[in-house]
Amino acid sequence: MVNIRRAGTDALLLEVDAPHTWFAAIDAARARGEIECRELVPGAQTLLIIGVDPDDPVLGALIDSTAKALTCPFVSSVEETAVLPLEIAVRWDGPDLDEVGTVWGCDPIAVMRETVFTVAFGGFAPGFAYLTGLAEKWHLARRPTPRASVPVGSVAVAGAYAGIYPRSTPGGWHLLGSTDAVLFDVERQPPALLLPGMTVRMIDA
Repeated sequence: MVNIRRAGTDALLLEVDAPHTWFAAIDAARARGEIECRELVPGAQTLLIIGVDPDDPVLGALIDSTAKALTCPFVSSVEETAVLPLEIAVRWDGPDLDEVGTVWGCDPIAVMRETVFTVAFGGFAPGFAYLTGLAEKWHLARRPTPRASVPVGSVAVAGAYAGIYPRSTPGGWHLLGSTDAVLFDVERQPPALLLPGMTVRMIDA
């Protein structure tokens, strides 16, 4: 199901259930030369296509065909398993492990190890990626009192998401571990390690 809205004179906003999958599909079409656009910006439940003619019939046909293709479970599963997940080595030394374990009623480390995360979208800080994949029963409200400073590389959960802090910032997520992975590097192309549509697994450091 996709709901299409105009976003100004040169953009379309797609309201969709799986924005990372849509991002991958539209980006692939752009790479094949089927459409031209300036930028694709995924959100929690949206994909913004910037630099297009909203009335372009070619773009409209591509959106229609993508919507039909993504309703086929076989096609979706092939796309998702074509590339192996990126493995990020984590030290499970977070100060909130025990508290989260009490709320979840199980070992948070096991949950994080077993989950295959998907990069849904970026935000908050350069290189910060919102990772989906946690089962609904593991969704957790943010901490009532945010920390004034969260160390760089902290692996955390809040709401429906997991994330890794690319730099030291204030934050209200629950800290489960830490990693030496460099999430953002201006000398790297692309600078962000985690891009929309990628899958991620967390392994023991």
